[in-house]
Amino acid sequence: MPSDVYFMDARSDSADTSLIAKTTTVFDAAGLDELVSPGDVVAIKLHCGEWNSSAYLRPVYARAIADRVKELGGRPFVCDTTTLTYSPFSTRATELDLLQTAERNGYSSAVLGCPFIVADGFVGTSDYRVDVPEGYLLKEAYVAQAIAAADVLITLTHFKGHGMGVIGGALKNLGIGAQSKRGKFNVHMGGHPKYGVGAAVEFDENFVVDKEADVEWNLIEEACPIGLFEIRDDNTIAWDRDKCMTCLGCLGVMNPRGIFQPNQMLFDATDIAIGDAALAVCKTVPKVGFVTLAIDVSPKCDCAGFSDMPIVPNLGVFASKDPVAIDQACVDAVTESPGTPGSLSEEMGVEEAGERKFDLAGAAIEGLSEQTTINTAVVNGLGTRDYELHHVEPVGRDKFRFPYDERPTKVRFQRMFEKFQPFPFDRHDGHGFDRLPEVDIEAVKPHDGPTVGTHSHAAYHGDGTSHGPNGHGAPENQWHPGEEGTRSHSTSHEH
Repeated sequence: MPSDVYFMDARSDSADTSLIAKTTTVFDAAGLDELVSPGDVVAIKLHCGEWNSSAYLRPVYARAIADRVKELGGRPFVCDTTTLTYSPFSTRATELDLLQTAERNGYSSAVLGCPFIVADGFVGTSDYRVDVPEGYLLKEAYVAQAIAAADVLITLTHFKGHGMGVIGGALKNLGIGAQSKRGKFNVHMGGHPKYGVGAAVEFDENFVVDKEADVEWNLIEEACPIGLFEIRDDNTIAWDRDKCMTCLGCLGVMNPRGIFQPNQMLFDATDIAIGDAALAVCKTVPKVGFVTLAIDVSPKCDCAGFSDMPIVPNLGVFASKDPVAIDQACVDAVTESPGTPGSLSEEMGVEEAGERKFDLAGAAIEGLSEQTTINTAVVNGLGTRDYELHHVEPVGRDKFRFPYDERPTKVRFQRMFEKFQPFPFDRHDGHGFDRLPEVDIEAVKPHDGPTVGTHSHAAYHGDGTSHGPNGHGAPENQWHPGEEGTRSHSTSHEH
């Protein structure tokens, strides 16, 4: 049986068709409101964005979901998890770093209307181990503690590309994003005898560090958090590769220098593991729902410290109870869409409608597949690629009015305006402001410039006169000391 996926496109022309309104509209249409019972603790899992990334979801989407959960009687919190070090200068690897990055990106309790927490604790070891006998590759996973403890999980996802995972969808949000740091080591093949970095990467043992030419040569040693690299006296590199955790902190240092050669097998295995780890989360939390916004579809993940222009235009908002179906629906929508002119999809030659975009415009290395994680989640029984797409209609603007004061304008403001009238009716014969009674509007509308012979701003001078383009006084438009406000210029027209 196909799974149900609910969808609203990205066009907006009214309060009830805004993307924020559509987020809660598809939430209800997909029956995710039925997952929340009074008193339920509801985790809203999202990616808060890396330091200096900009395509991540605005916090208002999480706020809208949190407000809806509270209306249903639930107790929401919004969360993300600590990362592996990933680079020599990580910004989300501890709770302290993550909270500061999240707040810079707008994620705080004041904005969200509920707590923002780091679900796997200060270091990332607060977790819950889950057996996954159904897994295609993983047989256990480590789910972030706060997520595992929740009654309901709403997976709020920004759909985009991902250098290693190829796509960053709902499955990645669970299979990496909902794992503790220990779980991320597991998914990224840390210590694996064949697929881990230590086992799989081709290492140039004869590479000689040029300390004079390479001003950041010290990062070769300092990129590893447990000190597995050492530059010998002859400037060759010693690597204790058997102890490698696959934290990935060194790849951005080693690969550009040619010390490492990228290994596709490591990436493919990780993409498989994401599907297995996502299954572990769904086995752990009693009720799970998915809302995905396919907007700002950047080619790389929000975990990069930058955001490239979207590879396709904004597509819309999806919701489902099946993470496999919702990811497949998003992939299909991107495939069917034309690429954004000037984006990486055009640069890689996949900008035409009907072309798979992420294999080349999302993946960090050629040869990866945007279907690997999705297909794994089919094999392990998490969901189905078959889906029925339901186009959801707006529910009306009344539902999306300003909730703090729903009185009409006269009732709200008449008494206040009587005390503090913002419009100066006492000036300029009741017209309020000093303006010319009429100008030639059409003269300044042409796309190739104004059609009037002379159109310039006269300069105001401290002596109370204004001079037009010929230096002649313009007393009829001059500013008079003591008059409310200031007149800094007058306009002269010659026809």
